[in-house]
Amino acid sequence: MNNPLTANVRSRKDQIYVIDVQGDLTAQSEDTLMAAYNTASQSGAKAIIVNFEGLDYMNSSGIGLLVTLLIRVQRQKQRLLAFGLTDHYQQIFALTRLNEAIGIFESEDAAVTAVAAPA
Repeated sequence: MNNPLTANVRSRKDQIYVIDVQGDLTAQSEDTLMAAYNTASQSGAKAIIVNFEGLDYMNSSGIGLLVTLLIRVQRQKQRLLAFGLTDHYQQIFALTRLNEAIGIFESEDAAVTAVAAPA
């Protein structure tokens, strides 16, 4: 543990942005994660997709940050989706019911396709 989070923002198409996270998602990650979200939002994002393929560790504070991110996304009338979660973290999302608010997908392309489809 103690692998500081990095978050890179990439643009896909039609105002869809991907945040690639690498490292540990903990209380110390707040500035990094929110800066990445702000970068995507300033560009007029309609959907934010979080890529968890590079996630090494996430604790309860990291889950709390995702809830904070979700609230910000909803306030902006955006959608929050995710892919690349291990089975372990998919179980945690199910236990915390985050999977009911954040769309979980097998791949980046599946998440992008879901955004493009009518809700």
